[in-house]
Amino acid sequence: MGRSFFVSIALVVTITLVMGVIFVNGWTDAPNAIATAVSTRVLRPNIAIGMAVVMNFLGALVMTIFNAQVAETISNIVRFEGESAQVALASALFSIVVWSVAAWYFGIPTSESHALIAGLTGSAMALGGLEAVNGGEWSKVLIGLVVSTIMGFGGGYLITKLLVILFKSTPRKKANKFFTVGQAIAAGANAFLHGAQDGQKFMGVFMLGLFYNDLAEKTGNGFVIPIWVMVLCSLTMGFGTSVGGMKIIKSVGMDMVKLEKYQGFSADVSAAICLFLSSIFGVPVSTTHTKTTAIMGVGASRRLSSVDWRIVKEMLFAWVMTFPGCGLIAFIMAKLFIAVF
Repeated sequence: MGRSFFVSIALVVTITLVMGVIFVNGWTDAPNAIATAVSTRVLRPNIAIGMAVVMNFLGALVMTIFNAQVAETISNIVRFEGESAQVALASALFSIVVWSVAAWYFGIPTSESHALIAGLTGSAMALGGLEAVNGGEWSKVLIGLVVSTIMGFGGGYLITKLLVILFKSTPRKKANKFFTVGQAIAAGANAFLHGAQDGQKFMGVFMLGLFYNDLAEKTGNGFVIPIWVMVLCSLTMGFGTSVGGMKIIKSVGMDMVKLEKYQGFSADVSAAICLFLSSIFGVPVSTTHTKTTAIMGVGASRRLSSVDWRIVKEMLFAWVMTFPGCGLIAFIMAKLFIAVF
C-alpha cells in the first residue's frame, strides 16, 4: 500500500477527530454560556440546554456566512508542510480530544479554544519547528487572551456597579422581573456567540484537513467555506450540547460565585459584548475564559470574599497548563504518528 493510502486514511481520521472535537466542545464548553442563567434559576437546566443547542447551531452557521474571520485566523495560525501534513494535523486533533475529555472528567472548564491552538502549534512544530508557526496570527491569540480577561472581568465589575446605582430605588420584585427576562436573552446571546467563535475555529481546521488532501483551495487569506461544512459542524456542536454538561454548569455558575439575577445578567452581558467584538474583528478568544472572568468581576464588585478563589485557582491552573500540556501531547503524538506512517 502506497503513501497516498495512508494520507487518505489520515484524512478520514482527521475529519472524524474534527467532528469529535466539535462534539466535545458542544458537550463541555457550550454549557458555560448558560451556566449563570441556570444558577440564578432564570432557566431550568433542560430548557437552558435546549436553547443552547439551537443558538449554538445558529451562531456557528449565521456568523460564518456573514463573517468568517475567526476561521481564517485559525487556518493561518500554523503551516503544516510536506507529505506528513495530514498526519500531523490528525495528531493535533487527537491531543485536543484527550485534553478536553480529561478536563470534563474532573469538572474543570478548560478551554477547547486554547487546546485547539496549542494542539495545532505543537504538531506544526513537530513537523517544521518554530518556522511553522505564523507569529502574526499567533499574536491575535495573545491579544484575545488579554482583551477577554480585561473586558470580561472589567465589564462584569462595572456593569454590576452601574446596575446597583440605576436600580437603587426600584422595588426588588419589579427589578427581578426585568433581570429574569434580560438574563434569558443574554444567555441566548452567549450561546449564539459561543457557536460563532468556537464553531468557526473548528471549521477552519476542517478546511485545513480538506486542503491537505487537495479537496479545498485557499483564496487570499483563507478558505471559502462550503455551506455543507457549516451545517455539518453546526449540527455536530448542537448535538454535543444536547448531551448536557451539568458538571461544567455547576463549576462555573454555582461553585465559583453565588449569583443573584442582576449579577447573572451583568456577567452574561459583559461576556456577550466581548465575544461579539472579538468575532467581528477575527480575534479567537476562549468563550470559557471570557465567561468565567466576567463572573469573577461580578463577584468582586460585591466583595473579594464573594469569589471562591480556590475554584478560580483551579481554573487558572488549567488555563495556564493547556498551552504547554496540550501542545506537548500534540508534539509527541505528531512525532510518533509521522514515524509510524
